[in-house]
Amino acid sequence: MFGDTKAFSGFSSNDIPAAKKFYGETLGLNVSESDGLLFLHIAGSNDLVIYPKENHEPASFTVLNFPVKDIDGAVDELARRGVSFERYEGFPHDEKGVARGQGPSIAWFKDPAGNILSVIEE
Repeated sequence: MFGDTKAFSGFSSNDIPAAKKFYGETLGLNVSESDGLLFLHIAGSNDLVIYPKENHEPASFTVLNFPVKDIDGAVDELARRGVSFERYEGFPHDEKGVARGQGPSIAWFKDPAGNILSVIEE
């Protein structure tokens, strides 16, 4: 039934202007707005939508992963842009906040609405 549909994903934010600035300026994504929605134009993928929700509650899981070839370079650049990294129990993190040794190296961070994102080494 849905074999040929071009599905897309979305999640909420309680502050679309802050999300637009974060995703567009801090992360450097191509973003656009239409009818109160924020669209993230992800290379090689369908657009993602961030929709406004006044009673937004951040997801307790990772909503968006960014694969990178050089996680140390990506983490260093994100930190330079003001991003701080989360540390989760059960994962050995280095001084930068990168979890290593249990699968691919990964670093988690949050958007302005508290949604969890990651950079993950390919």
